[in-house]
Amino acid sequence: MTALPLLFALIVAFSVFMYVVMDGFDLGIGMLFLFAPGDKERDTMMDSIGPVWDANETWLVLGGTLLFSAFPIIYAVVLPALYLPLMLMLFALIFRGVAFEFRFRARTSKPIWDWSFALGSAIASFTQGLMLGAFIDGVPVADHRFAGGTFGFLSGFAIASGFGVMAGYALLGATWLIFKTAGTTQTFARRAAPWVLIATLAFVALTSLWTPFAHSYIRERWFSLPNIFYLWPVPVITALIAFGIWRTINGPRDERPFLLSIALALLSYLGLGVSLWPYAIPASVTIFEAASSQATLVFLAIGTAVALPVTLAYLFYAHWVFRGKTNENSGA
Repeated sequence: MTALPLLFALIVAFSVFMYVVMDGFDLGIGMLFLFAPGDKERDTMMDSIGPVWDANETWLVLGGTLLFSAFPIIYAVVLPALYLPLMLMLFALIFRGVAFEFRFRARTSKPIWDWSFALGSAIASFTQGLMLGAFIDGVPVADHRFAGGTFGFLSGFAIASGFGVMAGYALLGATWLIFKTAGTTQTFARRAAPWVLIATLAFVALTSLWTPFAHSYIRERWFSLPNIFYLWPVPVITALIAFGIWRTINGPRDERPFLLSIALALLSYLGLGVSLWPYAIPASVTIFEAASSQATLVFLAIGTAVALPVTLAYLFYAHWVFRGKTNENSGA
């Protein structure tokens, strides 16, 4: 009975991480969009994500569907707490998608769609971080029901998390452009990458210090004996990866900054998992308490065994077909 909830917790966590990476870099490109030198570079930035950006959000749908089916208590408790930022995120993603399509057909109105694409990306990124911070802060629960207020998600930590996710996505976007573009667009990305790396590290440090001091169970997890002996390599490895990104931004291997940025995101994600385990709703409900019945999980396992490999295969195929550098002269 305990194996299936754990399996689906891992699958949901994997889907969320895939969304963070796959949609993170194109949201990051949106946030960097207005800082690009000109229309030619903005065209190239859009072309670099054009073949894959729609598919990237598939992971959000997959993760959300599995979360609703496998852990319905999370939906019943967490969604009412996050209705406002969640709806704002969805509207921002829709508005951003409209701007993406309309910009290629626009003439005189192109600056409007440039701003729309950038603002939609920024709002979607910030609200995702805001929801993450509110989730870590904890959701008031009574009898497996949400027991808080409409604006309970707002806190200093949640706002800091929002800006942290924006910085992390911008880092993924800048390093993706280093990987996938050349010429003036790549030069712009190489200039932007150190700044967003510094911002990312600053917010990682801030939230990493804030979280254990604000939550005793997380502080106990990281700083008690013998846990501290097992977990001390995490900040050291984080520093080494950050140094690697810094060194490779202007290096000859264009893929390395992007791969190391993914590694940095993964390490932060694993650190979050260590902090929150085994809670589905921090300090209130565990993944085993939140799970659906065994019959439901067995049924979901059959469907997931088909859907997940197909999604991964399509992802690999799309990136393989459109591998290589984006031509700067191919912009609309």
